[in-house]
Amino acid sequence: MGKRSRQRKKEHQKNSKPGGRDSRDNAGWGAGYADIVKENKLFETYYKELGLVPDGEFDQFMESMREPLPATIRITGYKSHAKEILHCLKNKYFKEIQEVEIDGQKIEAPQPLSWYPDELAWHTNMSRKILRKSPLLEKFHQFLVSETESGNISRQEAVSMIPPLLMKIEPHHKILDMCAAPGSKTAQLIEMLHADMDIPFPEGFVIANDVDNKRCYLLVHQAKRLNSPCIMVVNHDASCIPRLQIDSPDGGKDTLFYDRILCDVPCSGDGTMRKNIDVWKKWTTSNSLHLHGLQIRIAVRGVEQLAVGGRMVYSTCSLNPIEDEAVIATLLEKSEGALELADTSAELPGLKWLPGVSKWKLMTKEGQWYNDWSEVPANRHTQIRPTMFPPTDAEKLAGMKLERCMRILPHHQNTGGFFVAVLVKKAPMPWNRRHPKMRKEQLSSSVAQPEASPVETPLPGLPLEDGEGGEMGVKEEAAEISPKEAEAGDLIKEAKVCGPPPNKKMKLHGFKEDPFVFLTADDPVFPPIESFYDLCPDFPKINVLTRTHEGKKRHLYIVSKELRNVMLNNSERMKVINTGVKVLSRNSDGEEFGCAFRLAQEGIYTLFPYIRSRIISISVEDIKVLLTQENPYLSKLEDAAHQQAKQIGMGSIVLRYQPDNSSDGPQCPIELCGWRGKTSIRAFVPRNERFHYLRMLGVEVFRDKQGQGPGTRDGEEKVDGEEKVEVKVDGEEKVEVKVEVKMEVEEVVNDGEEGVETENGIKDGSIKDELKEVKIEATST
Repeated sequence: MGKRSRQRKKEHQKNSKPGGRDSRDNAGWGAGYADIVKENKLFETYYKELGLVPDGEFDQFMESMREPLPATIRITGYKSHAKEILHCLKNKYFKEIQEVEIDGQKIEAPQPLSWYPDELAWHTNMSRKILRKSPLLEKFHQFLVSETESGNISRQEAVSMIPPLLMKIEPHHKILDMCAAPGSKTAQLIEMLHADMDIPFPEGFVIANDVDNKRCYLLVHQAKRLNSPCIMVVNHDASCIPRLQIDSPDGGKDTLFYDRILCDVPCSGDGTMRKNIDVWKKWTTSNSLHLHGLQIRIAVRGVEQLAVGGRMVYSTCSLNPIEDEAVIATLLEKSEGALELADTSAELPGLKWLPGVSKWKLMTKEGQWYNDWSEVPANRHTQIRPTMFPPTDAEKLAGMKLERCMRILPHHQNTGGFFVAVLVKKAPMPWNRRHPKMRKEQLSSSVAQPEASPVETPLPGLPLEDGEGGEMGVKEEAAEISPKEAEAGDLIKEAKVCGPPPNKKMKLHGFKEDPFVFLTADDPVFPPIESFYDLCPDFPKINVLTRTHEGKKRHLYIVSKELRNVMLNNSERMKVINTGVKVLSRNSDGEEFGCAFRLAQEGIYTLFPYIRSRIISISVEDIKVLLTQENPYLSKLEDAAHQQAKQIGMGSIVLRYQPDNSSDGPQCPIELCGWRGKTSIRAFVPRNERFHYLRMLGVEVFRDKQGQGPGTRDGEEKVDGEEKVEVKVDGEEKVEVKVEVKMEVEEVVNDGEEGVETENGIKDGSIKDELKEVKIEATST
């Protein structure tokens, strides 16, 4: 046995002893972090001296920071099923958990967040640990997990929901999320973009970026739950995210400026101490000093790419003014009037917040205080910068209106700590205006006749924006100039006239993604699909893409027209991790019926408006049959659906439920993908969505975990085998459903590359979650 193996064995034995790791994990719902003491004297000294907490509330503030963070859920607002889920929550699950006591702790009924619109966000005093471990809350927990996986509910911290609400998003907005992972705010942005479910392709889009390649796949997982064709995940350093080009209506090229930007920057995270317990022992004032420069660089890059008239929301989960007001003050000072803080005091009625501060000072980790830059010794100048202090000009400071910033303290509404500020862009940034702009016509004449019309030169003392940035020290590509002017730059180069150097070739890191290949309108793959499903003539075929240049196309994805524009013009500038929603998948059995592609459930709500045939109208009872039986005979359907099914040939179909106001069924349309066999019919619906629809129909679904093997921990999913699901229909008829969960493994992934791909795109030989096939067999008990 090697030395490392002996050390691992010794460590395992140590953790298995009483008081070790295993005993802590199983000691109860309050254990697990018993070895971390929720005390940090430096933290208390710092915030007490700053005076951010109102007089007489500091003890309450600290006490709140030591309490576990309440569980908070948000219902996906844009989906037509939102009202049905809200009704199910209020009238069933919330009633069941009222007045429940666990370990002496009384579980209060969940309450809606007073400031979140339409009662779509709720919080409860249950911690995540209690929710996961308590048998009394097992049904509620399963409901949350299942609905979260199907994209109908998001478990998200309350304060994290604030920035997207302040962005005032419209369906036509072009949105950039600069530091998007893990993706809860990105999901909110997508929801707001799809506010009108009758529009499958909003004019706007969301580009979600993160610097960490692995975290990008977590972002993909969050975004894919919402099945939107208007989201693209990219992998770049936010502080130098590339400027993109798009086709302009006149046939030229334009620079892409965003209408809305979310700048939720990396921070020290001292507002998250209630959920991230290790922050207590790791927190020092040095954390903020180290992050301040990065936060400014990211924010500057954001406002550079913001359209004039647009909004950028800057947010952190830190309470420290060095990361908050100091960054905002720096932006406002350097913008020379191009930016201003928006007054958002009336935008979220019911939210308790404190106005931003205009005075603060700085403390080192040794406890030494500095009131302004003049007091900082020379040997500290590399760690402490002038931008960390408030502006010394009182008039300029007052004009910034820093009181319009919002700071949320944990004890005011039982939340985490948070800071948010909304910036509005009034004009181009001054360092972008300093490089003279030249029209192509003028430049051409200057190249042809250099003596008669000399090229303008920049003002003395003002640097050209040559990729190293101007006054702000930020990497900038070509200032706020149009691509037409960039072409002029090429002419400058040919004429040997001084100008910006060419852009450097982008270096890619992380996993190599398969290509995104757009199909042409005359691609031979389309005629059979158009004929089989009788697609409308206005179906946007040029927006369809696949992930391979060669071989058979296994899956077809679709994106919005605007995202296609972005992708075609910037393939060399950006690293795209994922985009598009899958609408069709190749099925070898389908070729004999006239079409080699079957419909995909994740893209059905995008594709359905264009489908004019192979649609079967079904009732509530039909849905129950289809979702609780594996391959029911056509005769099991009600007469109307049965007659329609007999008129349709074998192959992929759409099963559509249209609400009837006179019935007690769901009051929202439902579209399911299915397969019409020779004598039977089947719904192709993932497990969690299947459970979701059953709950909407009044069918109670509860998975019995007693049959789990010793290798499966409570709260984890069985990969193979059988589990029992208890089903109650309308509270009376009780049916025991056996759910056989089979995981299919595809040998060919991403249209031609061997291997197995997980749902986040990482090829690691594991199981692909998208390919879960759930067989449900109903047997009465």
